[in-house]
Amino acid sequence: MALMTKEQYLQSLRELKPKVYLFGELVENPVDHPIIRPSINSVAMTYELAQDPEYVDLMTATSNLTGKKVNRFTHLHQSTDDLRKKVKMLRLLGQKTGSCFQRCVGMDAFNATYSTTFEVDEAHGTNYHENFKKYLEFVQENDLVIDGAMTDPKGNRGLAPSKQEDPDLFLRVVERREDGIVVRGAKAHQTGSINSHEHLIMPTIAMREGDEDYAVAFAIPTNAEGLYMIYGRQSCDLRKLEDGADVDLGNKEFGGQEALVVFDDVFVPNDRIFLNGEVEFAGMLVERFAGYHRQSYGGCKVGVGDVLIGAAALAAEMNGAQKASHIKDKLIEMTHLNETLYCCGIACSAEGHETKAGNYQIDLLLANICKQNVTRFPYEITRLAEDIAGGLMVTMPSEKDFKHPEIGPICEKYFKGVDSVPTEHRMRVLRLIENMTLGSAAVGYRTESMHGAGSPQAQRIMIARQGNLEHKKNLARKLARVDEESIAKREAASSVEK
Repeated sequence: MALMTKEQYLQSLRELKPKVYLFGELVENPVDHPIIRPSINSVAMTYELAQDPEYVDLMTATSNLTGKKVNRFTHLHQSTDDLRKKVKMLRLLGQKTGSCFQRCVGMDAFNATYSTTFEVDEAHGTNYHENFKKYLEFVQENDLVIDGAMTDPKGNRGLAPSKQEDPDLFLRVVERREDGIVVRGAKAHQTGSINSHEHLIMPTIAMREGDEDYAVAFAIPTNAEGLYMIYGRQSCDLRKLEDGADVDLGNKEFGGQEALVVFDDVFVPNDRIFLNGEVEFAGMLVERFAGYHRQSYGGCKVGVGDVLIGAAALAAEMNGAQKASHIKDKLIEMTHLNETLYCCGIACSAEGHETKAGNYQIDLLLANICKQNVTRFPYEITRLAEDIAGGLMVTMPSEKDFKHPEIGPICEKYFKGVDSVPTEHRMRVLRLIENMTLGSAAVGYRTESMHGAGSPQAQRIMIARQGNLEHKKNLARKLARVDEESIAKREAASSVEK
């Protein structure tokens, strides 16, 4: 198959029949559920664009494993050009969906696991790398969506996994058998998990001796026995259940998705295990995945930002305020911040390097700088969009009021902007801004910008680690002539003079 169509993807999810709970009920048909479907549409766009000749160069690549054309979301980066194309692809998809399209976590997990398993095998003589290569060939051939799952519930953050009062608060191995392992626990905040065919599980933190049962990486089908998901609530999600809802939904077609993924004694066969107790490599896998995923935000958040900037500019025009100098300046600032994020994504890609395994890794320091900026700039872009939109964005009557035979004309009259723009068009743009800044699409922009791929402190820890402060101090010592060599030369010269 190699490349699935959008229709084939939707059908494959129907056949998968994952176990999903929403609002306390088991969902019989997740694919067509009105709350879940927009997030599925976002993933489907990754298949649709891969079939479009205009975007084939960005959306597809040649597999280094099979030599076949594959969706770039299943590809191992083979050059810095691949890394740059990844960022450009994510920006494109953000522009097309105005939301989170959920598939980059799998791509980032592939690349991190590929290089890490190579080095684990090198150190321990294990067979994880071959296991993973065979698994990835299977994923590429079938063009599957993979949920890269790293975040554990964590419980008491001050305690190691093995020291928790409830040992299941970090996913762990509860039984090792001749043919595989049995795992128990959960992964939280999992982006697109319900829309994925498979889950690629990784440790959530660096580990040490005593945490061997928690240092585990493996792949498992989404419909595996003992695995189920609990869908996360989003602001304004009940609007999707209203009869005839349209204008009030804002971004009606697309959305993001998060869920708690629970593993209730799930069996994993040996050929799908990629780490099993090698605690010293858990941190490497975490660091590499986090780096790739922080690079991703220099693309996806920028694409969604493009949509929000455009919506704010439209709102200004519909309000008749587009010529005001402060409006122009706010749009300039939004663009400046958005393009700065893009610069970071491209920079960490251009400065990438080859790993021992042969795939390419981004510059970790610049990737963390990228994500640190993402924890700030989208908030300011959002604030400015809300400023430009005006208070009506959050005080607007419902769509049903506009359709009411008596009060509808009153709403039309008093919520009109410039004469040339229908009131409904103005309402649609304002609802889009509301959806992107406060509603369900905000899951893929505002708050997710803060906590996705690690909270701000996680990047600051990596920046401190990667910042090479000693090198910078040595540069200053040399120019200030306080380095040991310069001091020795001056002392020697002084003795000769004496």
